[in-house]
Amino acid sequence: MSLQPVYQEDEVFMFDPAIEAMPRRDLEALQLDRLRHTLRHAYEKVAHFRRKFDAEGVKPDDLKTLADLSRFPFTHKNDLRDNYPFGMFAVARENLLRVHASSGTTGKPTVVGYTRGDLDLWSDLMARSLACAGARPGDITHNAYGYGLFTGGLGFHTGAERLGCTVVPVSGGATERQVALLNDFGARILCCTPSYALNIAEVAERMGTDLRKLPVCYGVFGAEPWSDAMRRDLETRLAVKAVDIYGLSEIIGPGVACECHVEQNGLHGWEDHFLFEVIDPNTLEPLPVGDVGELVITTLTKEALPMIRYRTRDITRIVDEPCACGRTHRRIMRITGRDDDMIIIRGINVYPSQVEAVLVGFPGIAPHYQLVLTRQGALDEMMVEVEMLAGGPTNDDARSRKADEISHHIKSLIGVSCDVTVKTPGEVPRSEGKAVRVKDFRNKPRPV
Repeated sequence: MSLQPVYQEDEVFMFDPAIEAMPRRDLEALQLDRLRHTLRHAYEKVAHFRRKFDAEGVKPDDLKTLADLSRFPFTHKNDLRDNYPFGMFAVARENLLRVHASSGTTGKPTVVGYTRGDLDLWSDLMARSLACAGARPGDITHNAYGYGLFTGGLGFHTGAERLGCTVVPVSGGATERQVALLNDFGARILCCTPSYALNIAEVAERMGTDLRKLPVCYGVFGAEPWSDAMRRDLETRLAVKAVDIYGLSEIIGPGVACECHVEQNGLHGWEDHFLFEVIDPNTLEPLPVGDVGELVITTLTKEALPMIRYRTRDITRIVDEPCACGRTHRRIMRITGRDDDMIIIRGINVYPSQVEAVLVGFPGIAPHYQLVLTRQGALDEMMVEVEMLAGGPTNDDARSRKADEISHHIKSLIGVSCDVTVKTPGEVPRSEGKAVRVKDFRNKPRPV
């Protein structure tokens, strides 16, 4: 990693022009060379990939151009579960320096692992991402992502250290202490999920701490889908530039792509280490650049856990347009949802992020919500739970009028009819990590 200071419009930020501004032709040549190696590595070292390639009648040497990747089979999350715990690794278990895992709440957890080279790569990519988001060497970085089996906390931690930042490894929870440390230490960078950033802002207001007067300048928010409406709300409450970051444990963790703080308009995907496709989730055919579909990622330099055409289930589009920051890596536009999170209510396709866009910033409503799904006979039903802003009217008539108003707006903007429950301030659960936006009781009884 060789980040250099670049000066633009009286700002200094770290940038590696040899990689991040690489001409497109050179970048694609690098991708092709690395992709050939990855396919051979996966085929020779992982029995699962060998079986799948053979079943499709393809060999690594069949790849002549980047477009030939479409001939190779997809990888799914269930492939990791079916090979639990270590069956997907391309190196001996003794060569793993670290493993992370999902919670496993819906079955066996997915296990990911890293060699020393993988950990170095991850730190480099996170340093690149944080620099892209506005961090500089020497910045105090308040890291409120969770540490442990979740990749977020340690990913941000080692990346910030690699960049030369001073890391405050506070993790999630103990929100009043978070506010005190932001106030006392003077962090310039805040790293956490967007929903937890809202929680921090709300607790700070109750404590009488005005976060807008603190040195924090940039918020690096990810690990869950969030809307432009939430970005505006966060920037107003915190007086920061709210920057989106993207990653998946199966690919490497956070640091797969990141918005630049210059445009804040799409996440630069680090194409020297990952190859991005967008496919039609129904036909599974690749889509042209600019079309909306499901994001598919192939790793190009991973050692322990190469991923070939991994279906992320995230819905987005890729743009190939110049960015004011000077980077040439294509941008992944804001994730609008997951195709497996899509809800079909009376024939209407709905993503939670669409509802969020209506609710966040709605007059008199706090930016906290949950969608409760139930089933009546053969039809799915959706209840939207929100709460009044602190200090606003909380009598039954006021809440009933607000519920009718919100329901009307959701119907007008999204096209779906739903019931709305307006609760008193503090009744909707707060997040200390990834927010639980959807409670699905369609196949089980709802608690009384």
